[in-house]
Amino acid sequence: MANVSSLVNESPILLPLNKDKTMYDGFVTVQERDFRLRIVLPSDRQLKRAKLHCCWQLKHLLRGYQHIVKQRLQHSDNLVSFILEFKTVLEVALRGRPESLSIPPPQYYSQLITEMEMLGWDKLLFIDSEFRTLRLKAGDSSEREHILTVKLKAKHPEESPECSADVPVPLDMAWTPQSTLEKLHSQFMLVLESLAEFWEVLDEIDRRTWVLEPERPSRADTMRRIAIGNNVSIRVDVNPRHPKMLPESCLLGAEHVVTPLRNKLNANMHMWNPGSSVLHNLQDVLEIEFPSPATHEKSSFSAECGICYAYRLETAIPDQVCNDPRCGQPFHQACLYEWLRALPSSRQSFSVVFGECPYCSKPITVKMAAPQS
Repeated sequence: MANVSSLVNESPILLPLNKDKTMYDGFVTVQERDFRLRIVLPSDRQLKRAKLHCCWQLKHLLRGYQHIVKQRLQHSDNLVSFILEFKTVLEVALRGRPESLSIPPPQYYSQLITEMEMLGWDKLLFIDSEFRTLRLKAGDSSEREHILTVKLKAKHPEESPECSADVPVPLDMAWTPQSTLEKLHSQFMLVLESLAEFWEVLDEIDRRTWVLEPERPSRADTMRRIAIGNNVSIRVDVNPRHPKMLPESCLLGAEHVVTPLRNKLNANMHMWNPGSSVLHNLQDVLEIEFPSPATHEKSSFSAECGICYAYRLETAIPDQVCNDPRCGQPFHQACLYEWLRALPSSRQSFSVVFGECPYCSKPITVKMAAPQS
Protein backbone atom coordinates (compact mmCIF):
# COMPACT_ATOMS: atom_id res chain seq x y z
CA MET A 1 0.00 0.00 0.00
CA ALA A 2 1.40 3.39 -0.92
CA ASN A 3 2.29 5.58 2.00
CA VAL A 4 0.15 8.45 3.14
CA SER A 5 2.56 11.13 1.94
CA SER A 6 2.16 9.98 -1.68
CA LEU A 7 -1.59 10.15 -1.35
CA VAL A 8 -1.43 13.58 0.22
CA ASN A 9 0.74 14.80 -2.62
CA GLU A 10 -1.78 13.55 -5.16
CA SER A 11 -4.97 14.48 -3.26
CA PRO A 12 -4.06 16.81 -0.40
CA ILE A 13 -7.65 17.02 0.85
CA LEU A 14 -8.24 13.24 1.01
CA LEU A 15 -6.92 12.15 4.41
CA PRO A 16 -7.01 9.03 6.64
CA LEU A 17 -9.55 9.05 9.48
CA ASN A 18 -7.98 6.30 11.63
CA LYS A 19 -4.57 4.97 12.66
CA ASP A 20 -4.99 1.80 10.63
CA LYS A 21 -5.43 3.92 7.51
CA THR A 22 -8.43 1.90 6.37
CA MET A 23 -10.76 4.88 6.04
CA TYR A 24 -10.10 7.99 3.99
CA ASP A 25 -12.37 11.00 3.71
CA GLY A 26 -12.19 14.31 1.89
CA PHE A 27 -12.27 15.56 -1.66
CA VAL A 28 -10.80 14.74 -5.05
CA THR A 29 -10.20 17.69 -7.35
CA VAL A 30 -10.87 17.50 -11.08
CA GLN A 31 -11.04 20.50 -13.44
CA GLU A 32 -10.90 22.88 -10.49
CA ARG A 33 -13.90 21.23 -8.85
CA ASP A 34 -13.94 19.35 -5.58
CA PHE A 35 -15.97 16.17 -5.10
CA ARG A 36 -16.60 14.64 -1.66
CA LEU A 37 -15.47 11.02 -1.38
CA ARG A 38 -15.01 8.44 1.37
CA ILE A 39 -13.01 5.23 0.82
CA VAL A 40 -13.36 2.35 3.28
CA LEU A 41 -10.77 -0.43 3.04
CA PRO A 42 -10.99 -3.89 4.64
CA SER A 43 -8.56 -4.72 7.46
CA ASP A 44 -6.06 -6.22 4.99
CA ARG A 45 -6.28 -2.96 2.94
CA GLN A 46 -7.05 -4.80 -0.30
CA LEU A 47 -8.54 -2.43 -2.85
CA LYS A 48 -10.58 -5.23 -4.42
CA ARG A 49 -12.94 -5.18 -1.44
CA ALA A 50 -12.92 -1.43 -0.86
CA LYS A 51 -16.15 0.54 -0.67
CA LEU A 52 -16.66 4.00 -2.13
CA HIS A 53 -19.15 6.45 -0.66
CA CYS A 54 -19.78 9.34 -3.07
CA CYS A 55 -21.55 12.67 -2.74
CA TRP A 56 -24.69 13.08 -4.83
CA GLN A 57 -22.80 15.10 -7.48
CA LEU A 58 -20.34 12.23 -7.93
CA LYS A 59 -23.14 9.66 -8.10
CA HIS A 60 -24.85 11.71 -10.80
CA LEU A 61 -21.61 12.20 -12.71
CA LEU A 62 -20.60 8.52 -12.58
CA ARG A 63 -23.83 7.15 -14.02
CA GLY A 64 -22.74 4.78 -16.74
CA TYR A 65 -19.17 4.65 -15.45
CA GLN A 66 -19.68 2.49 -12.35
CA HIS A 67 -18.36 -0.64 -14.04
CA ILE A 68 -15.13 1.18 -14.98
CA VAL A 69 -14.62 2.35 -11.40
CA LYS A 70 -15.12 -1.22 -10.10
CA GLN A 71 -12.67 -2.50 -12.69
CA ARG A 72 -10.05 0.05 -11.59
CA LEU A 73 -10.50 -1.03 -7.96
CA GLN A 74 -9.86 -4.61 -9.01
CA HIS A 75 -6.68 -3.86 -10.95
CA SER A 76 -5.02 -0.86 -9.30
CA ASP A 77 -1.83 -1.66 -7.38
CA ASN A 78 -2.44 0.82 -4.58
CA LEU A 79 -4.68 3.63 -3.43
CA VAL A 80 -2.59 6.34 -5.07
CA SER A 81 -2.75 4.71 -8.51
CA PHE A 82 -6.48 4.15 -8.05
CA ILE A 83 -7.04 7.85 -7.24
CA LEU A 84 -5.11 8.81 -10.38
CA GLU A 85 -7.24 6.53 -12.54
CA PHE A 86 -10.40 7.62 -10.73
CA LYS A 87 -9.63 11.23 -11.64
CA THR A 88 -9.18 10.22 -15.27
CA VAL A 89 -12.62 8.58 -15.25
CA LEU A 90 -14.09 11.77 -13.76
CA GLU A 91 -12.49 13.93 -16.44
CA VAL A 92 -14.01 11.73 -19.16
CA ALA A 93 -17.40 11.86 -17.43
CA LEU A 94 -17.25 15.64 -17.17
CA ARG A 95 -16.46 15.98 -20.86
CA GLY A 96 -19.42 13.73 -21.65
CA ARG A 97 -21.77 15.78 -19.47
CA PRO A 98 -20.98 19.46 -20.05
CA GLU A 99 -23.96 20.50 -17.93
CA SER A 100 -22.26 18.92 -14.94
CA LEU A 101 -19.41 21.41 -15.22
CA SER A 102 -21.52 24.08 -13.60
CA ILE A 103 -22.85 22.80 -10.29
CA PRO A 104 -23.96 25.97 -8.51
CA PRO A 105 -22.08 27.40 -5.53
CA PRO A 106 -23.76 27.50 -2.07
CA GLN A 107 -24.99 31.07 -2.54
CA TYR A 108 -27.07 29.85 -5.51
CA TYR A 109 -29.26 27.83 -3.16
CA SER A 110 -29.64 30.58 -0.59
CA GLN A 111 -30.58 32.98 -3.40
CA LEU A 112 -33.16 30.50 -4.70
CA ILE A 113 -34.74 30.07 -1.27
CA THR A 114 -34.91 33.84 -0.78
CA GLU A 115 -36.59 34.32 -4.14
CA MET A 116 -39.10 31.54 -3.49
CA GLU A 117 -40.02 33.11 -0.16
CA MET A 118 -40.66 36.40 -1.97
CA LEU A 119 -42.75 34.69 -4.65
CA GLY A 120 -44.59 32.35 -2.30
CA TRP A 121 -44.04 28.62 -1.88
CA ASP A 122 -47.70 28.01 -2.81
CA LYS A 123 -46.81 28.86 -6.42
CA LEU A 124 -44.18 26.10 -6.65
CA LEU A 125 -45.57 22.95 -8.29
CA PHE A 126 -42.29 21.12 -8.87
CA ILE A 127 -38.54 21.41 -8.44
CA ASP A 128 -36.05 18.82 -9.67
CA SER A 129 -33.37 17.12 -7.57
CA GLU A 130 -30.68 19.50 -8.87
CA PHE A 131 -32.70 22.60 -7.97
CA ARG A 132 -32.43 23.80 -11.55
CA THR A 133 -35.87 23.23 -13.07
CA LEU A 134 -38.94 24.77 -11.45
CA ARG A 135 -42.58 24.69 -12.44
CA LEU A 136 -44.56 27.67 -11.19
CA LYS A 137 -48.33 27.90 -11.33
CA ALA A 138 -50.28 30.97 -12.34
CA GLY A 139 -53.98 31.67 -12.67
CA ASP A 140 -55.43 34.23 -15.07
CA SER A 141 -58.45 36.47 -14.52
CA SER A 142 -60.79 33.74 -15.78
CA GLU A 143 -59.33 31.21 -13.32
CA ARG A 144 -57.59 29.21 -16.04
CA GLU A 145 -54.51 27.54 -14.59
CA HIS A 146 -51.15 27.80 -16.34
CA ILE A 147 -47.64 26.52 -15.68
CA LEU A 148 -44.39 28.42 -16.20
CA THR A 149 -41.33 26.16 -16.47
CA VAL A 150 -38.11 27.89 -15.44
CA LYS A 151 -34.65 26.38 -15.97
CA LEU A 152 -32.09 28.26 -13.91
CA LYS A 153 -28.43 28.59 -14.85
CA ALA A 154 -25.56 27.89 -12.46
CA LYS A 155 -24.72 31.60 -12.26
CA HIS A 156 -28.26 32.64 -11.37
CA PRO A 157 -29.25 35.45 -11.21
CA GLU A 158 -26.42 36.80 -13.40
CA GLU A 159 -27.48 34.51 -16.26
CA SER A 160 -31.02 34.67 -17.61
CA PRO A 161 -33.06 31.47 -17.13
CA GLU A 162 -34.80 29.53 -19.88
CA CYS A 163 -38.57 29.91 -19.69
CA SER A 164 -41.31 27.92 -21.39
CA ALA A 165 -45.08 27.68 -21.08
CA ASP A 166 -48.12 26.37 -22.91
CA VAL A 167 -48.86 29.62 -24.74
CA PRO A 168 -49.34 30.36 -28.48
CA VAL A 169 -46.78 33.17 -28.65
CA PRO A 170 -43.00 33.35 -28.07
CA LEU A 171 -42.28 33.73 -24.39
CA ASP A 172 -39.80 36.60 -24.34
CA MET A 173 -38.98 37.44 -20.73
CA ALA A 174 -36.88 40.47 -19.77
CA TRP A 175 -34.08 39.58 -17.34
CA THR A 176 -31.28 41.47 -15.61
CA PRO A 177 -28.91 40.40 -12.80
CA GLN A 178 -31.30 42.20 -10.43
CA SER A 179 -34.34 40.22 -11.62
CA THR A 180 -36.05 37.64 -9.41
CA LEU A 181 -38.49 34.77 -9.81
CA GLU A 182 -41.21 37.05 -8.48
CA LYS A 183 -40.61 39.57 -11.29
CA LEU A 184 -40.47 36.74 -13.80
CA HIS A 185 -43.82 35.43 -12.55
CA SER A 186 -45.30 38.92 -12.80
CA GLN A 187 -44.20 39.16 -16.44
CA PHE A 188 -45.82 35.80 -17.11
CA MET A 189 -49.07 37.04 -15.58
CA LEU A 190 -49.04 39.98 -18.01
CA VAL A 191 -48.56 37.56 -20.93
CA LEU A 192 -51.54 35.53 -19.70
CA GLU A 193 -53.75 38.60 -19.48
CA SER A 194 -52.75 39.65 -23.01
CA LEU A 195 -54.01 36.25 -24.23
CA ALA A 196 -57.23 36.20 -22.21
CA GLU A 197 -59.45 37.18 -25.17
CA PHE A 198 -57.79 34.55 -27.40
CA TRP A 199 -58.54 31.79 -24.89
CA GLU A 200 -62.11 33.04 -24.42
CA VAL A 201 -62.66 32.66 -28.18
CA LEU A 202 -61.34 29.09 -28.20
CA ASP A 203 -63.07 28.14 -24.94
CA GLU A 204 -66.40 29.14 -26.48
CA ILE A 205 -65.69 27.03 -29.57
CA ASP A 206 -64.67 24.07 -27.40
CA ARG A 207 -67.75 24.44 -25.23
CA ARG A 208 -70.42 25.04 -27.86
CA THR A 209 -69.29 22.97 -30.86
CA TRP A 210 -67.94 19.52 -31.64
CA VAL A 211 -64.20 19.95 -32.13
CA LEU A 212 -62.74 17.11 -34.21
CA GLU A 213 -59.12 18.24 -34.01
CA PRO A 214 -57.03 18.52 -31.94
CA GLU A 215 -58.38 15.71 -29.80
CA ARG A 216 -56.97 17.24 -26.61
CA PRO A 217 -56.16 20.88 -27.38
CA SER A 218 -53.50 22.59 -25.32
CA ARG A 219 -53.39 26.27 -24.42
CA ALA A 220 -50.79 26.73 -27.16
CA ASP A 221 -53.03 25.38 -29.94
CA THR A 222 -54.51 28.03 -32.23
CA MET A 223 -56.32 25.64 -34.61
CA ARG A 224 -59.72 24.03 -34.26
CA ARG A 225 -61.45 21.74 -36.73
CA ILE A 226 -65.17 22.17 -36.11
CA ALA A 227 -67.83 19.71 -37.26
CA ILE A 228 -70.50 21.19 -39.53
CA GLY A 229 -72.24 17.98 -40.55
CA ASN A 230 -71.60 14.40 -41.50
CA ASN A 231 -68.10 14.37 -43.09
CA VAL A 232 -68.09 18.18 -43.41
CA SER A 233 -66.03 20.49 -41.21
CA ILE A 234 -64.19 23.79 -41.10
CA ARG A 235 -60.65 24.29 -39.88
CA VAL A 236 -60.01 27.71 -38.34
CA ASP A 237 -56.72 29.15 -37.11
CA VAL A 238 -57.25 31.96 -34.62
CA ASN A 239 -54.66 34.76 -34.41
CA PRO A 240 -53.55 35.04 -30.74
CA ARG A 241 -52.84 38.76 -31.14
CA HIS A 242 -56.11 39.54 -32.98
CA PRO A 243 -58.48 36.76 -31.90
CA LYS A 244 -61.72 38.53 -32.91
CA MET A 245 -60.66 39.04 -36.52
CA LEU A 246 -61.68 36.65 -39.31
CA PRO A 247 -59.45 33.59 -38.78
CA GLU A 248 -57.72 31.65 -41.52
CA SER A 249 -60.32 29.09 -42.58
CA CYS A 250 -60.45 25.94 -44.70
CA LEU A 251 -63.60 23.96 -45.45
CA LEU A 252 -63.15 20.19 -45.57
CA GLY A 253 -65.43 17.55 -47.07
CA ALA A 254 -66.99 16.45 -50.32
CA GLU A 255 -66.92 19.14 -53.01
CA HIS A 256 -70.68 19.11 -53.60
CA VAL A 257 -71.16 20.07 -49.92
CA VAL A 258 -68.12 22.31 -49.44
CA THR A 259 -68.60 24.45 -52.57
CA PRO A 260 -71.88 26.15 -51.45
CA LEU A 261 -70.34 26.85 -48.03
CA ARG A 262 -67.20 28.29 -49.61
CA ASN A 263 -69.32 30.55 -51.81
CA LYS A 264 -71.21 31.84 -48.76
CA LEU A 265 -67.95 32.45 -46.90
CA ASN A 266 -66.58 34.53 -49.79
CA ALA A 267 -69.84 36.41 -50.35
CA ASN A 268 -70.50 37.23 -46.68
CA MET A 269 -66.96 37.99 -45.53
CA HIS A 270 -67.82 41.71 -45.36
CA MET A 271 -70.38 40.94 -42.65
CA TRP A 272 -67.68 39.95 -40.16
CA ASN A 273 -68.10 41.98 -36.97
CA PRO A 274 -65.03 42.12 -34.67
CA GLY A 275 -67.35 43.18 -31.86
CA SER A 276 -69.10 39.79 -31.91
CA SER A 277 -67.74 36.41 -30.97
CA VAL A 278 -65.85 34.38 -33.58
CA LEU A 279 -68.37 31.55 -33.28
CA HIS A 280 -71.32 33.88 -33.87
CA ASN A 281 -69.58 35.46 -36.85
CA LEU A 282 -68.75 32.08 -38.40
CA GLN A 283 -72.38 31.02 -38.17
CA ASP A 284 -73.58 34.30 -39.73
CA VAL A 285 -71.06 34.22 -42.56
CA LEU A 286 -71.66 30.54 -43.40
CA GLU A 287 -75.40 30.85 -42.75
CA ILE A 288 -75.42 27.71 -40.59
CA GLU A 289 -75.81 26.57 -37.00
CA PHE A 290 -72.93 24.48 -35.73
CA PRO A 291 -73.97 21.18 -34.14
CA SER A 292 -73.35 21.41 -30.40
CA PRO A 293 -72.92 18.89 -27.57
CA ALA A 294 -76.38 19.97 -26.38
CA THR A 295 -78.06 18.88 -29.62
CA HIS A 296 -75.88 16.20 -31.22
CA GLU A 297 -73.78 13.19 -30.29
CA LYS A 298 -70.16 13.33 -31.36
CA SER A 299 -70.53 9.90 -32.94
CA SER A 300 -72.58 11.62 -35.66
CA PHE A 301 -69.37 13.24 -36.90
CA SER A 302 -66.89 10.47 -36.08
CA ALA A 303 -67.34 8.24 -39.11
CA GLU A 304 -64.74 5.51 -39.38
CA CYS A 305 -62.28 5.24 -42.26
CA GLY A 306 -63.67 3.00 -45.00
CA ILE A 307 -60.32 1.21 -45.32
CA CYS A 308 -58.89 0.68 -41.83
CA TYR A 309 -62.28 0.92 -40.02
CA ALA A 310 -60.82 3.18 -37.34
CA TYR A 311 -61.59 6.80 -36.58
CA ARG A 312 -58.12 7.89 -35.47
CA LEU A 313 -54.92 6.86 -37.20
CA GLU A 314 -52.36 8.16 -34.73
CA THR A 315 -53.42 11.84 -34.72
CA ALA A 316 -55.21 11.84 -38.11
CA ILE A 317 -58.95 11.50 -38.63
CA PRO A 318 -60.76 10.53 -41.89
CA ASP A 319 -60.71 13.76 -43.90
CA GLN A 320 -60.74 12.48 -47.51
CA VAL A 321 -64.34 12.10 -48.65
CA CYS A 322 -65.75 10.58 -51.82
CA ASN A 323 -67.35 13.40 -53.83
CA ASP A 324 -70.24 11.29 -55.07
CA PRO A 325 -73.34 12.46 -53.10
CA ARG A 326 -74.66 8.88 -53.01
CA CYS A 327 -71.46 7.63 -51.36
CA GLY A 328 -69.68 10.25 -49.25
CA GLN A 329 -67.48 7.63 -47.57
CA PRO A 330 -64.59 9.15 -45.58
CA PHE A 331 -61.02 7.82 -45.53
CA HIS A 332 -57.76 8.63 -43.83
CA GLN A 333 -55.46 10.40 -46.25
CA ALA A 334 -52.67 7.84 -45.67
CA CYS A 335 -55.03 4.87 -46.03
CA LEU A 336 -56.55 6.10 -49.29
CA TYR A 337 -53.15 7.01 -50.72
CA GLU A 338 -51.70 3.56 -50.04
CA TRP A 339 -54.87 1.83 -51.28
CA LEU A 340 -54.93 3.68 -54.60
CA ARG A 341 -51.19 3.28 -55.14
CA ALA A 342 -51.56 -0.49 -54.90
CA LEU A 343 -54.19 -0.64 -57.67
CA PRO A 344 -52.90 -1.11 -61.25
CA SER A 345 -55.77 1.03 -62.56
CA SER A 346 -54.65 4.08 -60.58
CA ARG A 347 -52.27 6.68 -61.98
CA GLN A 348 -50.00 9.12 -60.19
CA SER A 349 -48.95 12.63 -61.15
CA PHE A 350 -46.28 14.01 -58.82
CA SER A 351 -47.78 13.68 -55.31
CA VAL A 352 -51.40 13.16 -56.43
CA VAL A 353 -52.91 9.73 -57.07
CA PHE A 354 -56.00 9.37 -59.27
CA GLY A 355 -58.14 6.28 -58.87
CA GLU A 356 -61.53 4.87 -57.95
CA CYS A 357 -63.35 5.06 -54.62
CA PRO A 358 -63.01 1.71 -52.82
CA TYR A 359 -66.76 1.82 -52.08
CA CYS A 360 -68.56 3.17 -55.15
CA SER A 361 -65.83 3.05 -57.84
CA LYS A 362 -66.39 6.69 -58.74
CA PRO A 363 -63.30 8.84 -59.48
CA ILE A 364 -61.38 9.96 -56.40
CA THR A 365 -58.03 11.68 -55.89
CA VAL A 366 -55.72 12.04 -52.93
CA LYS A 367 -52.45 13.82 -52.27
CA MET A 368 -49.52 12.12 -50.64
CA ALA A 369 -49.61 12.75 -46.90
CA ALA A 370 -47.08 15.35 -45.78
CA PRO A 371 -44.35 13.92 -43.52
CA GLN A 372 -44.80 14.53 -39.80
CA SER A 373 -42.46 17.22 -38.50
